[in-house]
Formats: sequence, C-alpha cells, structure tokens
Amino acid sequence: MMTIFKKSSAAIICLLSCLSFSCTKDFEEVNTDPNRIESISPGTLLNPIIYNMASFNATRADDFTFHIMQVSLPFPSASGGVHRYDISESAGNSTWNTYYRWITNIKEMKAAADKASDPNYQAIALTLNAWTYSLLSDAFGDVPMEEAARGDEGIFRPAFNTQQQVYTKILADLETANSLFNATKPMIYGTEILYGNNVTNWKRFCNSLHLRLLLRVSKRTEMDAFTKMAAIVNDPVKYPVFTKNTESAILQVTNVVPNVSPWGRAVDFTTFRAAGAFFIDNLNAFNDPRRALFNTVARSSDGKTTIGYRGIPSGFSGSDTQFSFLPSNLNIALVTAPMKIVIMPYAEVEFIKAELAQKGKIAANPQTHYELGVKAAIEQWGGVMPANYFTTAAAAYDGTLERIMLQKYYALYFTDYQQWFEYRRTGFPVLPKNDGMLNNKVVPVRFRYPTTTVTNNNENYQKAVASLGGDDINTKVWWEK
Repeated sequence: MMTIFKKSSAAIICLLSCLSFSCTKDFEEVNTDPNRIESISPGTLLNPIIYNMASFNATRADDFTFHIMQVSLPFPSASGGVHRYDISESAGNSTWNTYYRWITNIKEMKAAADKASDPNYQAIALTLNAWTYSLLSDAFGDVPMEEAARGDEGIFRPAFNTQQQVYTKILADLETANSLFNATKPMIYGTEILYGNNVTNWKRFCNSLHLRLLLRVSKRTEMDAFTKMAAIVNDPVKYPVFTKNTESAILQVTNVVPNVSPWGRAVDFTTFRAAGAFFIDNLNAFNDPRRALFNTVARSSDGKTTIGYRGIPSGFSGSDTQFSFLPSNLNIALVTAPMKIVIMPYAEVEFIKAELAQKGKIAANPQTHYELGVKAAIEQWGGVMPANYFTTAAAAYDGTLERIMLQKYYALYFTDYQQWFEYRRTGFPVLPKNDGMLNNKVVPVRFRYPTTTVTNNNENYQKAVASLGGDDINTKVWWEK
C-alpha cells in the first residue's frame, strides 16, 4: 500500500497557502467548523505543492544526487555512503511517500479547477502532475498511476502502470495543458509563488518540461520523440519555451515565513562535507566563475593557507588521513535565504536544442545552443560570463555529445535528480571509478520499492517487478534500454 497523506486540516492548508499571502475566502462565517475547509479553490493548494515539492527536491539533490554524481561527499567518510554506491533498501522511501502525498493534492487541485472551469489552473495542475510523475517513474520505473490517490474510493492496493503508460499519459497531458493556457484570463485565486500569476511563463514551463521528458524517452523509437521535439522547437508561437533565465522555473525563497530555506540550520549543509574532485577539477579546467559561487577554497592541513579550489575523490578507499589538505566545501550561501531552488532552468532548454542539432534532428547550429546554455547556466547563479571562456580548450564546443552533457551536468546543478537521470540516459559525463566504490563500481540506476509497498501491496508489487525485470538498484528502467 502506498503511503498517501491527504491534508484536510484547515490550519495546515491555510498556513501553507498563505504563501500566496492570503488564505482563501472559502470559509463560511456562520455555523461552520473553523478547522474544516468546506470548499477548496484551485489556488488553495498551489503554493503548498510548489513549495513542498521544490524544497524536498532541493534536499534530495543535496543528500543523494550530489553524492552519486560526484558533486560532493561526506568528509570524513571511513566507509559506505552513496558516493561509494552503497544504496540502502530504504533510500527511495521519502521520495515515494513525498511525491504521492503531493500527487494527491495535485489531484484535488485539478478537481477544483475542473469544477471552476478555470483553464489556467487546469493546465497548471496537469503540468505539476506530469512533473511529479516523471520524477517518480524515473526514480523507480513502473509505478501506480491510474489507481493512485484513490483511497477515498476504497482503492488501497493500487495496480502499477508501466513506465511507457506513465509517459504516454503525462506527455499527452502536457500537450493538453499547452492548449488550455489562456494568458487573457487572469489567475484569480491568490498570487502563486513561482511566476506571480504569469500565465505565459507557466506555458513556457509546460513546453520546456515537455522537451525534457521527450528527450528522456527518445531512445524508445515507439515514442517518436524527436519528431514531436522538432515540432515544439520549430513552432515557438504554438509551443513557447524558455528563452531567458527570468523565464526559468526557479523558486525564489524569500525567507518570509513560510517561504523559507529547507535547511533550518544552514550550517548543516556544510558540516562534515567536501567537494568532489571531479566536480572541482572540471571547473578549474574551465576557469569557471561558478567555482566561488558553489564552493569554498581548500586550505592547508593546519587551516592557515588557502590553496585554491580542490576536492577529494568520491568512493575513495583507505583512511581520511591520506589527504594532506582541507578540501573545498560547499558554499553556505546556496542554502541561506533569500536563495534559489531550481525546478527547471532555461539553460537546460538550450542544451536540449544543442543535442537535437548535434544529432541532426533540428536545423540549427549546436555550438550556438551549447554556448547559450553555458552562458545561461553561469549567469543563473549570479556569475559573470568571461569573454574568453570558450577559448579554453576544455570549455570549447568540440562537436561531441560528451561535451554537451558535461556542461549540462553543471547546468543541472541542484536540480532534484536530473544529473543522475541524464547520466543514466547518456552515460555522460564519464565519472571516475575509485577503489572504494561498491556495486562493481557501477552507478546504480534506480531506487528499490519501499518495503511498505512490498508488504502491503505485494500482489501488484510482484507484477511490477516481473514487468521491470527485478527490484534491484541495477535494473534499468524502460527508457534506458
């Protein structure tokens, strides 16, 4: 049985929906229980969904993606850990539970939007649902969808849908959402925190996400993904996508309660941490201005002398004492509000276009889109693009997918699980293998299903495992095969 939490307390809903800076007016003033919401507007749950999904994804980028993708690692680290591919059976539990919790609320939002016949909120609900299911399915493979979030109908042991079924549905929903958005119709249910009720930017997010997900399944020829991607790219009037950083899906965390940093204590972000050598070494080779934005400088072992930006290798073997310096750490400013939580950056769209052009799927110059992507990724974090950046051999476009994906890796910094998903799709960037790594030094490709699902929904779990080919961290999901 999947764990689904349906928030019905008005106190909780109102607190979170005050992210729009006013609770809804759907409360009767006479003869009503003040702790019970009688009617939910389409906007009641929107800000809680955005904030809680984004906040959770930021923490998972930090405590999982950073480690498995050699961005950072615990230090000291005597043994084990995600950076050594030591993935516990419960590693995906919070992901499963959190996403299904908010899928339930997205369903409530969609129902309210349908009742109100409000096309913009309908489209936003479809977009958020597609985003959440893509993350869930990419992390696990087959997942309950059609029968999910239906506990109120007595469905407590939902059947699983195949990943192809999930993707077919969410891609169709994004197409529908694009057709629903209406910039001439105002969003009247409070101010939402992602775009401030800018319908056009929501539409750009919808179509940019559509590109991401089509590219994700592009290896599956039955999805004909490249044809649809070309149609989107070649018709910006019908399918507007991100064209600049200000259109990105980036949550600006203001530090005004309840829109606060997911890190209650920012110092926890940097305690017992070190930058990964792979991550730092490339930035050094690029002479990249993001070094100072992402990391601190390393110091001599006595802490008295700075020695530039220097990390330590993920999955190292042996004692921590082998390192004769104090490695670069993470920059605490990244999690100190006001701060940014990246949902989907504009730079990602440019790298998608660069890949399409490099593969001959669209008539465009891949180098142009590559360079636009790098520039956007640097400027997104407040960096200044050096005029001579691409004169450095390590940073210049060299005509390969590997070079595009290396820079895309940095563009997807702090973006939920996207670095991991894109590595699984392409095999890039090429990550170093070190002697302390487990799992035959192979990057794991999925989470195992939660034990509660194994126990309480075993019949459907067994069918899903048979379809997937095993409930193992090395079992490739459908779009990887």
